[in-house]
Amino acid sequence: MRGRAALLAALGLGRHADDTGMRVLAAQLRFSDTVAPLRLGLNILGLLFLWRVFDDSTPASRLIGWSVAMLAAAAIAILLANRRRANAYAQPRTIDLHLLGVAGFAHGLLWAGAIWLFPRAGNPGELMAFWTLLSCVMVCGTITFAAAPLAAAAFLLPVALSMPVLFTVPEQESLRMLGIGYALGLVLGTVLFARLFVRQHSMSAQLEEKSEVVSLLLREYEEGGSDWLWQTDAARRLQGVSARFAETLGLDPQQIEGLPLVQVLAGSAWEDGRFASGLHSLADHLKRRESFSNLVLPVEIGGRTRWWELSASPRHDDAGVFQGFRGVGSDVTTQRESADKIAQLARFDPLTGLPNRSHLRDALDQAMAAAGERVPGCSFLMIDLDRFKAINDTLGHQIGDKLLTQVARRLRQICHETEFCGRIGGDEFGVVIPRVADEHAVAELSGAIIGALSAPYHVDEHTLYVGASVGSAMSPHDGRESEALVRSADLALYRAKGEGGGVHRAYEPQLHALAEERRLIELALREALEKDQLHVLYQPVVDAEGGCVVGFEALVRWTHPQLGPISPAKFVPVAEEARLIAPIGEWVLRTACMEAVNWPEDVRIAVNVSAEQLTHASFVAAVVSALSYSGLDPRRLELEVTESVFMSEGTGALKVLDQLLALGIHLSLDDFGTGYSSLGYLSRTRFNTIKIDRSFVVGASNNKAESLAIIRAVVTLADSLGMTTTAEGVETQAELDMVRRLGCRKVQGYYFGRPMLARDAGLLFPHHQRRSA
Repeated sequence: MRGRAALLAALGLGRHADDTGMRVLAAQLRFSDTVAPLRLGLNILGLLFLWRVFDDSTPASRLIGWSVAMLAAAAIAILLANRRRANAYAQPRTIDLHLLGVAGFAHGLLWAGAIWLFPRAGNPGELMAFWTLLSCVMVCGTITFAAAPLAAAAFLLPVALSMPVLFTVPEQESLRMLGIGYALGLVLGTVLFARLFVRQHSMSAQLEEKSEVVSLLLREYEEGGSDWLWQTDAARRLQGVSARFAETLGLDPQQIEGLPLVQVLAGSAWEDGRFASGLHSLADHLKRRESFSNLVLPVEIGGRTRWWELSASPRHDDAGVFQGFRGVGSDVTTQRESADKIAQLARFDPLTGLPNRSHLRDALDQAMAAAGERVPGCSFLMIDLDRFKAINDTLGHQIGDKLLTQVARRLRQICHETEFCGRIGGDEFGVVIPRVADEHAVAELSGAIIGALSAPYHVDEHTLYVGASVGSAMSPHDGRESEALVRSADLALYRAKGEGGGVHRAYEPQLHALAEERRLIELALREALEKDQLHVLYQPVVDAEGGCVVGFEALVRWTHPQLGPISPAKFVPVAEEARLIAPIGEWVLRTACMEAVNWPEDVRIAVNVSAEQLTHASFVAAVVSALSYSGLDPRRLELEVTESVFMSEGTGALKVLDQLLALGIHLSLDDFGTGYSSLGYLSRTRFNTIKIDRSFVVGASNNKAESLAIIRAVVTLADSLGMTTTAEGVETQAELDMVRRLGCRKVQGYYFGRPMLARDAGLLFPHHQRRSA
């Protein structure tokens, strides 16, 4: 539809609706006006021809009148053409096309009038001469009005309609029809030419419009964008340097016009030839005349290195001759620095600056690949700081972070250039030794690390002391893959921590067996808690003088269906590591309270509480729930804690103990003197009982002066603070007599009874009426 509307507009039978149509109209008028002198010249030749042929047979008045009319019409047509040309066709109108049609019609009428005015019938020579002239006039008119079909048709139709007058005799019928057909054929040819003219100029107008848009966009892109355009000639020299490109280099366009592109980008490196790899790649692409994109290379600008990204394609002329390159460039320094920073964060620890876990693993992979089956191969050290958690809890993470940065600094200083150290996470670090000279070298480096990391640290106004434990593994014996080697080093570190820390332990094969045993115990323990495989035993606590039972200590035991009884020394540490100690402890508490309510009202039940339980905000609520559900008087419940709770003061354990005391619950300090003993602990919390560990009881029974002195001191301290003392592990009459002499108020041990079931404990009170269920 659009093509049909454009053709009708070109014929003068419609209006141009868009800018492209107006451009086509201007092209029609411009073409017609351009060839107007040709039409004028032919009309003048025709006029002279008519004077030459018909001056004898036609009255002079006719010739003069017709000639004046012809010249007047030509003059008017020239004036209109000059007027349109003076306006530069800036605002073409359809009426201009109509006026052109009027001019064509006027010329057609004049030549049709010549057919009527000039005699021919009596002279066949004049007839053929006139027909020849008329044919030339029609062809010339058609050509000169070809871009304006309306003018061409207006010119040809009067001539065609006058053909019967030209050929009047019957014998000239065929010539008459030929003349009419000839004129109509020229009209049809004009329409077809106009259709092609409109199509071609429409495409040209659209291309010109797109070119203007592209030029505008390129100009805006060049002036306001962060990128710029550049091009070279066939010799790889800069050509047509844009202001934006030169401004980015800090130069004037004239300074670099005609210089080799690589020279401009190389800067001072051009003299010594030490080009960056990116410049070499650019030179290769230019030499091979091949396209390239997103080529990043360093560029020296004002003594500083910037990063540019270039893309370009080769240019060729119509004959396929290489003309150079044209491309686009942009400054990607900011993106490059951001990418480098991201890469840094991806492979390095942001706090310490050491390689992170993944980078450390990559280094270990490379070391193991290089070592192969060599014996000894490479080694991996896993380092864990001792007592770091206490610093974090008491002084805060900010101090802890500063401490870690100092640890990293010391670790860098200890390790040689061939050794690769990094931070695994938290307070764990790792060291890769790519080539181990002998096993003693690993032990020596581990000892140096422990010694350096154990020296005092000065952080802000604090002097801090932490130790370090090291576990090591060596390929290929301890692992043929990096994951296996890290696992082996981790097991060795676990052993070093289990021995108190501050030591180095190498991996041994049995550590895997122990780890597997712990894993199986953990899985079975989770199932035991769900399937009620645990049970509670009760060990009597008696009065040292009277020998009567004053309480029981609740002890959890586990009997596995297949493995049989499992020692608490095995499953309790696993429960603490697996975070199962809290649910197990709450179950023991509820069970013990439910049983103790059946005993006499002066008999207490003691339940052990781990440091982890005291860190839970819900622990106090669990104790209250157990007392409420069982109906046990809070004064009959005694909770036993060890000195380890004081190593986590920042967790709020002391606050929880104060809340328990406010409920009327008794507190007992278990294993006093075996851990982190400090008299300050006793001043912070009002304990009711201090329990003396069996190791001191055995030592005192063997007359060891140190053990005797410790028991006397503890008893004296407890009496002065209003506390009682309980001696644990009394198994003989001699030990009982000894602790009585030393002043212990209560005694617990196999001498008075082993841990027993709840029903057996109830039998110790035969005259007490048990509460009905």
